[in-house]
Order: sequence, then C-alpha cells, then structure tokens
Amino acid sequence: LVSSSILGLCFFLDIPICKIATQKIYPLETVKHVSEGDSVNLSCNYSGSSNILQWYRQYPTSRPNFIVLISQHDTKKESDLPGVSARVDKDQSRVDLLISSAAVSDSALYYCALQPTVTGNPATLYKNLLLHR
Repeated sequence: LVSSSILGLCFFLDIPICKIATQKIYPLETVKHVSEGDSVNLSCNYSGSSNILQWYRQYPTSRPNFIVLISQHDTKKESDLPGVSARVDKDQSRVDLLISSAAVSDSALYYCALQPTVTGNPATLYKNLLLHR
C-alpha cells in the first residue's frame, strides 16, 4: 500500500513511487456465498499500467499464499491448484479468479494484486517506502 504522505511527494519529486501511486485494484464484491460444487468467479477491476496481476488466498491465522500470476497480455492462465485459473479482460480492465468446483477448503479470503512496472532503480523505490512509512 502507498501511504498518503508519499503521494504528496509525487508533485515535487521525481521518484519511482509516483508511477505506482496511480495504479489501483479493487474487488467487485466483498463477500461471495456459494455452495459446494458451484463454479466461482471472483473479479477485480484495475486501473493504471501494471502488466502483471496476481491472486492470493489467505486462511484464518495464516499468511496469504500465492495462487496465480497473469499478464495483462494473457487471456487465461491455469494455476498450479487443480480447477483454479485466472483470466484477464483487458477491455473491461478486469481480472477474474475462476474456481471450477468449489470445495469447503476454498473458504478463505482472496486478494487480487498489481505488480507495478518499475522504471529506473528499484532500490530507490524500496528505500523511499521505508523512509516514508
């Protein structure tokens, strides 16, 4: 996440974090109820010029686990998890996580995320994030 104190610097300094500040991603639904065996489609809209979109799953008391990474240039990509894939609708600026047959073990918190394209020196990016938290 980008803190608001860093966003204010974008107007005055030419730092890589400014390029990231305009990228956003958000879920279309915050809660989804399904029955076992149903197909599930979780969707997020994104804005900005990120080329890489990611999905994570988090179980209670655990850290988020990576599910799948998909490029905006891909149409569909299979996950290493059976029956799970991602697809991108570039025209709608949407990324979907598809679960072909929901199981009880799929009950979790799901995150969609952007991987920014950093130009310049990425070390500066992390340095600026640490200095302005």
